[in-house]
Amino acid sequence: MDSIIVEKTVDKELGTKSIGSLLWLYSLPTIVATVATSLYNIIDRVFIGQIVGPLAISGLTISLPFMNICTALGTLISTGAAAIISIRLGENRKQDSLMTLGNAVLLNLLVSLLVSFFGLLFIDEILCLFGASELTLPYARSFMRIILLGNPVSQMFFCLNAIMRSSCYPAKAMWAVLLTMVVNLVLVYVLVYVVRMGIEGAALATVCGQAVGLAFVLKHFFNTDSHLHFQRFSFKIQWNIAKHIISIGLSPFLIHISTCLVVAVCNWQLKNYGGDYAIGAYGVISTVVNFVIVIVLGLAQGMQPIVGYNFGAARYDRVVRTLWMTICIGTGVTIVGFLGVQLLPYQIAYCFTSDVVLADLIRSGMRLYCIMFPLVGFQVVVSNFFQSIGMPKTSIFLSISRQCIFWIPFVLVLPHFYGLDGVWYAMPAADLLATLVTAALLWYYYLKLPIDVRNKKVENESITTVK
Repeated sequence: MDSIIVEKTVDKELGTKSIGSLLWLYSLPTIVATVATSLYNIIDRVFIGQIVGPLAISGLTISLPFMNICTALGTLISTGAAAIISIRLGENRKQDSLMTLGNAVLLNLLVSLLVSFFGLLFIDEILCLFGASELTLPYARSFMRIILLGNPVSQMFFCLNAIMRSSCYPAKAMWAVLLTMVVNLVLVYVLVYVVRMGIEGAALATVCGQAVGLAFVLKHFFNTDSHLHFQRFSFKIQWNIAKHIISIGLSPFLIHISTCLVVAVCNWQLKNYGGDYAIGAYGVISTVVNFVIVIVLGLAQGMQPIVGYNFGAARYDRVVRTLWMTICIGTGVTIVGFLGVQLLPYQIAYCFTSDVVLADLIRSGMRLYCIMFPLVGFQVVVSNFFQSIGMPKTSIFLSISRQCIFWIPFVLVLPHFYGLDGVWYAMPAADLLATLVTAALLWYYYLKLPIDVRNKKVENESITTVK
C-alpha cells in the first residue's frame, strides 16, 4: 500500500510540480555522481602530469580507448540489467527482478574476467594499435596492467551501483560514487606524490577506490532489509534474461565503442602530425571538455523522467517547457566552459603540467577544439530528449553522429591541409554539423506533433484548474 501511495505522489509531482524544481530534484544526484567520477579523472592526470611527466599523460591518453572497451562491455550488462529491474519493480514482479540481479552479477563476472585475460595477454599489441610509441608504451602498459587486473572489481562496482540506483536507492548510489572518489584522491596523493609509485600508483589508487565502492554496494545487496538483495536461487544463468539484458544494453555499448574508435583514430592523427606530446595535450583537453559535458549529461538524464511522464500523459506544454528549460541551462553550462577555456587556457594547462612545450600545445589546441563548444549543450540535451519520448534509434543516431559520422572524416581529412591544427579543427566542424542535424530533426518531429490536440489539451487543463 505504501509503495502505491509513493508511486501516485511521484506521478502527481511529475505532472504538476514546478519544472525547475523537478529538474533540480532529478538531476542533482546524477550530476554529483558523474562530476565526482570526472573530477577524480582530472586529479589523476594532474598528479601524473606534474609528478611523473608529460609522456606519462600521453601514455594515459593512449590507454583511454582500451579503457573505453572495458567500460563498454560493463555498460552492456549494467545498463540493461538496471533498466529491466526498474521496469520489473514497477510491474511488482520482484521475483523477476531478483533473477535479473543474479544474472547480471554472473554475466558481469564472466565478461570482466575474459576482458582481463585477453587484455593482459595482448596488451602491447592493443596499445600499439591505439597509437603507442616506444616512448609512451611503457607508461600505458604499466597503467593498463593494474587496471586490467582490477577490472572484475571495477565492472562489478559499476554494475551493482547502477542496479542500486534503479531499485529506488539513487542517493545511496551517489554516496557510493563519492566514497570511491574520496578514497581514490587520498590514495593518488599517497601513492603518486608521497611514495612516488608513478603511473602505477594512479592505477592502483583507481582500483582500490572502486574496491571500497564495491564493498559498500555489496553490503547493501547482502542486507536482507534492502528492497532488492542477493538470494541464492537467483544466481543461475537464464539465457532469455541474459539476452534481454544484452539487447537493452546494446545502445550505450555501441556509443562507448564508437568513442573508442574515435579516440583511437584521433591518437593516430595526433601521433602523425604532432607526436607524443600532442597526444598528451589531447588527453588534457578531452578531460577538461568531458568535465563540462558530464554536467549537461546529468541534467539531461534528470530531464528524462519528467519528459517521459508528461509525453505519455499527452501534456505537451510541459514537455516543451521542460525541453527548452533544459536546453537553456545546458547551453549556459557549455558557454561557461567555452569562456573558461578561451580566457584561461594557460592556467588550465599548467594545472596538469609544468612542461612549457606541452602547456603551449594544450593552450593552442584547447582554443581551437572548443570554438563551437556552446552548441554542444543543445546537441546533448536534444539527443537525450528523443530517448525520453521513446525514440531510441533517433537518440543513438544523434549521440554517435557528432563523433563517428562527422568527426572521423574531418579528423582524417583536415590535417592534410592544416597539419596539427586540422586535428583540432575537426571537433568544432563536427559540432556545427551535428547541431544543424539535431536542430533539423527536432523541428521535423515538433511539426509532426498534433498541434491542435496539444492546444486543446492545454485549454482543457486550464478549464480543469479553474474549476
